[in-house]
Amino acid sequence: MALSAFGITDVGRKRRHNEDAYLLDVERGLFVVADGMGGHAAGEVASRITVESIQEYLAFRDDEGESTWPFGFNNRYSMEGNLLSTAIKKANERVIRAVQNRPELKGMGTTVVAALFDAERATLVHVGDSRCYLFRRGELRRLTDDHSWVQEQVNAGILTPEEATCHPLKNVVTRALGGSPNVLPDLLEVSFEAGDSFLLCSDGLTGMMADDEISAILASDGLAESRVRALVDLANDRGGVDNITVLLVDILPRGASEAAIDTTPTRSAPIVPDEPSA
Repeated sequence: MALSAFGITDVGRKRRHNEDAYLLDVERGLFVVADGMGGHAAGEVASRITVESIQEYLAFRDDEGESTWPFGFNNRYSMEGNLLSTAIKKANERVIRAVQNRPELKGMGTTVVAALFDAERATLVHVGDSRCYLFRRGELRRLTDDHSWVQEQVNAGILTPEEATCHPLKNVVTRALGGSPNVLPDLLEVSFEAGDSFLLCSDGLTGMMADDEISAILASDGLAESRVRALVDLANDRGGVDNITVLLVDILPRGASEAAIDTTPTRSAPIVPDEPSA
């Protein structure tokens, strides 16, 4: 398996600072998008803690070769599924601990969507309304189901998808890291094939354009970088009302060389220590 990947985070046209963060770790096959919330830079802190915690946890498990203790092992999922869901839970612990150590950060949280690739499949875990899509043979499929109030109303048949896109409560999430000690991530394992593309993004993208518009850009010729930049540019042209983070992973044929890889792991953001200083 060979991967070509590129990611961008953009402040947008309306916000004064960027509360999104992302991780692009091609060597490990690990990709994360986190959309922070809380204002006064607190959301920025929560998203940065999350991407760093996930990367650090998986790197530690690679080195130690241990189980997913202390959260147990779910036999319905692969080792990768257990590791990634545990990494999300550990990140949630760190966000909560940061608030305990810094009361002025109370109320901060973050959504997260993460993908971990092995030789046969992509393991996806998400909390909140950041999304992952699969683009295969010209068709776009949303793989994640938003943890949001409007999505719950759509699922219940109360709102139509069209009504949900313009509802005044469309940005209200029902799950987020930092909101509860017992965070419940959704997990999905997807087999992939050469030519597939996986799109991870914050709602700063999906709130500005429809899925068919995303599909049209992903269908265009070019490397991951050109398609990612086209998505961000269109979201900004539509108003850019939120921070926009887009990460695209292309599955290349076996033996193909990797190209257009942005190895910058995260955007810059302040770090909050886990423990209060002496």
